[in-house]
Amino acid sequence: MLSFKSRLDKIIDRLISSELLSNAGLGNEIGFYIFDYPPEYELEVRDHIQFIIRQLPKKKPDLKFTHINLFELIINYLKKRTLLDRALQIQQQKGDQELLKVLKGPLGAEKIAKAFVEEAQPQENDLVIVSGVGSAFPLLRSHNLLNNLHALMEDTPLVMFYPGIYTGQGLRLFGKLKETNYYRAFQLVV
Repeated sequence: MLSFKSRLDKIIDRLISSELLSNAGLGNEIGFYIFDYPPEYELEVRDHIQFIIRQLPKKKPDLKFTHINLFELIINYLKKRTLLDRALQIQQQKGDQELLKVLKGPLGAEKIAKAFVEEAQPQENDLVIVSGVGSAFPLLRSHNLLNNLHALMEDTPLVMFYPGIYTGQGLRLFGKLKETNYYRAFQLVV
């Protein structure tokens, strides 16, 4: 297995590859890719995503892409629905478990998938980069979001930065939580 630094160094070339951008060789599979990493490297990955965002226009000037941070998406979604202040109040007064119960409906994966697509505009972009998976947990489970995005992303490749382990058959957030079945994505860099 490649070192973490070596894997980071391969990301940009992979993102601008014609194979990834055209979904070549996927055989009717959707162009979803996961870059999994040990959660203790979260800060390095955040910095590297910013580096990628700065470098992509230099490496491939015609590439149209967007970056979605799932935690920020959730916060903005709650603000838009005027639920954020109430959610914060519930969390302070009644705790995390009550907050999760209250937000289960408003933050359903189908609703967040629609908000995600509104923000990502896959029809206008060649690539969508996703981060903030760990910060969004437990409000949103990434496998539920991905399942709901299958029909909505059209042919636009999606790359998710995932703090945990992706085996090709399942996702294990932070490398500790129970694995959830998800097999429709490809490893971005092995």
